[in-house]
Amino acid sequence: MSSNKNKLIPFLMAICLVAGILIGTFYTNHFSGNKLGIINTSSNKLNALLHIIDEQYVDTVNMFNLVEEAMPQILAELDPHSSYIPAKDLEAVNSDLKGSFSGIGVQFTIQDDTIHINSVIPGGPSEKVGLLAGDRIVEVDDSSFVGKIVTNEEAMRRLKGEKGSKVKLGIYRPGEKDILHFTIVRGDIPVKSIDAAYMVNDKFGYVKVNKFGETTYPELLVALAKLAQANCKGMIIDLRGNTGGYMAAAIQMVNEFLPNNKLIVYTEGRKSPRENYTSNGTGSSQTMPLIVLMDEGSASASEIFAGAIQDNDRGTIIGRRSFGKGLVQQPIEFSDGSAIRLTIARYYTPSGRCIQKPYEKGNDAEYEMDIITRYEHGEFFSADSIKQNIKEIYHTGLGRTVYGGGGIMPDIFVPQDTTGMTSYYRMAAARGLIVRYTLDYTDKNRSKLQEYDTPEKMEAYLKKQNLLEKFAEYAESKGLKRRNILMYKSKKLFEESLYGNVIYNMLGMEAYIAYSNQTDKTVQKALEVLEKGESFPKAPEVEANKE
Repeated sequence: MSSNKNKLIPFLMAICLVAGILIGTFYTNHFSGNKLGIINTSSNKLNALLHIIDEQYVDTVNMFNLVEEAMPQILAELDPHSSYIPAKDLEAVNSDLKGSFSGIGVQFTIQDDTIHINSVIPGGPSEKVGLLAGDRIVEVDDSSFVGKIVTNEEAMRRLKGEKGSKVKLGIYRPGEKDILHFTIVRGDIPVKSIDAAYMVNDKFGYVKVNKFGETTYPELLVALAKLAQANCKGMIIDLRGNTGGYMAAAIQMVNEFLPNNKLIVYTEGRKSPRENYTSNGTGSSQTMPLIVLMDEGSASASEIFAGAIQDNDRGTIIGRRSFGKGLVQQPIEFSDGSAIRLTIARYYTPSGRCIQKPYEKGNDAEYEMDIITRYEHGEFFSADSIKQNIKEIYHTGLGRTVYGGGGIMPDIFVPQDTTGMTSYYRMAAARGLIVRYTLDYTDKNRSKLQEYDTPEKMEAYLKKQNLLEKFAEYAESKGLKRRNILMYKSKKLFEESLYGNVIYNMLGMEAYIAYSNQTDKTVQKALEVLEKGESFPKAPEVEANKE
């Protein structure tokens, strides 16, 4: 009996020793961690690091600035579209999509360190007090506002403000001897997301959408009603350069063109179960012949719209391959007024394709250079230069082949138009000389130009004014050496730009777009397809079986 007890003693001692080690480890980890410099869990690592820096770093550290700099870097390691928005930028970012901001209601440019008012928004605060296009803002709240201090950021800071607040402006008006003073009560200024909605000819309408914001869908309904009154028989929706916005707006807009119970888009993520978005059959233009224009600048919500139209064989996509953004961001705000936009899901077109182009985590530079890479590879000029991902083949309802993993390929490719492009024109445009000259010309000739109320009438007048020669003299005075041979090779481009800018200055964005569309090859191709009655895609022909 005693011998058995003696045999158990070493075993019991071993158990006690192990237990002692475990207990000691527990108390060491939980009560002595800081003394040992141990951070126990990865989830607390970042907070612990910041705390240690704040408490122990050799020099004083601005912890706010450190966190502000770290946040974008952390999110950049996830994907190219998760982002951090500092508090100072959040209002400006949100107002662009919300459809309004509080301000004085003018469009302006900065020339010679002075704010030049290009146009006064109808019905806005500035129009009510009598500000005019061509006025110069030289004082803000009794302080001079000219010179190097005048930047876009500073101008927006001084002119924007809370609704109902007042700002006093000193205005130089050509022809007036003294500075004019106006007190303006700031109000809500609409930010339009539809730049143009008009009849291109007696049969077909055109709608230019620049973003997908809170007011885009209501604006579209107004545009569709306007075109319906003009007896529109077919429609062009122009999404070129539209970088996206709210997914909900794109879904609402697509719904106007689809019959009942058609899949528009679905989303899915690690923590986000699949969610389908389908049409409800209430759309006003379900049978309207439809063309959608896209290019490399069309992204996100634009691609949702185009993808739904393409995969449902509802219309024809014309232009160039889209950007390729298939990720969904959720905005999350912090108590200090900053926010993040975090990717929470991918979206998929009705055929099941995610059109997100490839990316490497943390390598945003290469991702952002993709457009330049496409240009260098000749994608803007030849459809054959575009390499589709043959591992991601999908099919539309009619059986047409479409591809995932790299944007939306149009049904009809239209190359970028470089006719008449020369180094002289590029330099003139890049230096902003065309814009500056046309603003100066508009200011000096505003009373005469007011006689012409359509793009056609104004173009006819401008053609008689020898603007190209006058521009060349102006450009040379600003340091751009005159190159006659190159200038006349680009004569058509120069004239279109010069006339177009003056038309924009006097008649607004819609008139400018209508003028530009007259020579736009992508728009002209869309009209050709509509005229032929070929906007609705057809099923691919099936090859006969060979015996």
